Amino acid sequence: VQLQASGGGLVQAGGSLRLSCAVSGPTASSRGVSWFRRAPGKEREFVGGISRGGGSTSSSDSVKGRFTASRDNAKNMVYLQMNNLRPEDTALYYCGVSVTRLGVRKVENEIDYWGQGTQVTVSS
Repeated sequence: VQLQASGGGLVQAGGSLRLSCAVSGPTASSRGVSWFRRAPGKEREFVGGISRGGGSTSSSDSVKGRFTASRDNAKNMVYLQMNNLRPEDTALYYCGVSVTRLGVRKVENEIDYWGQGTQVTVSS
């Protein structure tokens, strides 16, 4: 299973970015995909995720109403649309998949495979 995250960058507060995660592997495309982030000096935290069919999404309280996960299974792509970005959203963002547990995983140690991370920096 391989995941490759992209789409990060530098944006002003209030701006938007869309992160992408390319998912490949024999079972990865049929799994829920989670997005996590790690800010400097902090632990990696769950941000949002989407079920394998795309019918169910979830997000953390800190980004609810601003971040939305989506996916295009025909392209094996998962996205995280981030709107109304804030300086506190600055972090390295990762996509991850569990191949041993179903659904969106919200706990870091339940993720089996990670993408390499993409940096998001929000200036005030």
